[in-house]
Amino acid sequence: MLVLSRRPNETIKIGDDIELKIIEVKGDVVRIGIEAPKSVEILRGELVQSISETNSEAITVDLNVFKQWMKKD
Repeated sequence: MLVLSRRPNETIKIGDDIELKIIEVKGDVVRIGIEAPKSVEILRGELVQSISETNSEAITVDLNVFKQWMKKD
């Protein structure tokens, strides 16, 4: 992992077409602007983790229901 220190209005370039700009720092909150092509999907990490956990739970529930259903026959 690369760790960089930036101040408000400073940027970080990723490749030729992605730029991160530090908009504001207030206490322990940092506002970041992201410029990237529309084809690049940008999601918050905690959202991706939540979706992944929800999908895992759904699979587990579905397997349990399937096993119960199979026992009925």
